[in-house]
Amino acid sequence: MIDFWPLIGIVIITVGLALKLNTLLVILVAGVATGLVADIALMDILSTLGQSFTQNRYMSLFILILPMIGILERYGLRQRAEQLIGSMKKASVSKILMTYLLLRKVTNGMGLSIGGHPSMIRPLIAPMAEAAAEKVSPKLQEEKRQAIRALAAASENFGNFFSQLLFIGTGGILLIKGVMADNNLDVQLETMALWALPTAIASYIVFVVFSKVVEARLLKNIEKAAATATDIKSEG
Repeated sequence: MIDFWPLIGIVIITVGLALKLNTLLVILVAGVATGLVADIALMDILSTLGQSFTQNRYMSLFILILPMIGILERYGLRQRAEQLIGSMKKASVSKILMTYLLLRKVTNGMGLSIGGHPSMIRPLIAPMAEAAAEKVSPKLQEEKRQAIRALAAASENFGNFFSQLLFIGTGGILLIKGVMADNNLDVQLETMALWALPTAIASYIVFVVFSKVVEARLLKNIEKAAATATDIKSEG
């Protein structure tokens, strides 16, 4: 009979997140519980958790970005971004997001990380996209505004996830290299980065089509709402 007890951690995480409990606490409890049911000593579990934290402590550096972004927003970063887009006659939601996505992929290929939801999307890209939509509809509905924000967040996901292996020094590609080496598969980092290029290009094309479709749908709904409002006024 298959022993499913080592999967108890998945259940704990699912229930904990569903109940909106503290995320770090839920993950910690899940890790300890999984180790205990797998007959691992408590000290060994704590040692593994501590080692994992020290090896990946650079992941917490994003916390340092948040205060800086908060200060910039307080002193008008979003407003300046909206004013910039408002002054551009040919700016549109899809053009802004496609430009950012292209920039994200190129910089990822160079080993530079300029993006992120808290550092770029929320304070800059999303307000710029909203400002472009407001040029078409000054009184943009909240539902449409949220859809634009979601599309801006998707541009970051497409840019980061599907192009993070373009640079040979990233953690993901080094992890793949290590796993292949452990299985006696000699693959060069340059070769893996080269094979990641078609995925990056294909994901860009998919997002271009997707953003155009979403923008066309938003504009169509905006035009319908404007026409309805005009008819109501004329009847009144």
